[in-house]
Amino acid sequence: MEGEDKTVLLVDDDIDLLELNKFSISNMGYNVITATNGEEAVAAYKTARPDIVIMDIKMPKMDGFDAFARMKKFDSDCKVTLITAYAIDEKKLLNAQSMGLLNVINKPYEFDDIEKLIKEHVGD
Repeated sequence: MEGEDKTVLLVDDDIDLLELNKFSISNMGYNVITATNGEEAVAAYKTARPDIVIMDIKMPKMDGFDAFARMKKFDSDCKVTLITAYAIDEKKLLNAQSMGLLNVINKPYEFDDIEKLIKEHVGD
């Protein structure tokens, strides 16, 4: 099966969306782990070392930008894409891009966007 040795970390405080994306990405053949806030995401990253992280920006405890920065400190090669339904703080975005943020996907999005992203950055 495609991607069976690859792991995706999904991070979102919207549990319904998190479960839907987990189901869809699992059906693509990837291992999927989840977190519901930035603190959980950083802990999960350090434990699982996923191939890619797809993370909401606006979350309780720690936002996606701060979680990304902590992951990057832990692993300079981490691949992270942020997702948001809100206007983005330009300064934070530019800083994250300078640190190697892959990109930002705006909600609502098509699952195809997620599928393309994973295939492009993780492979099959």
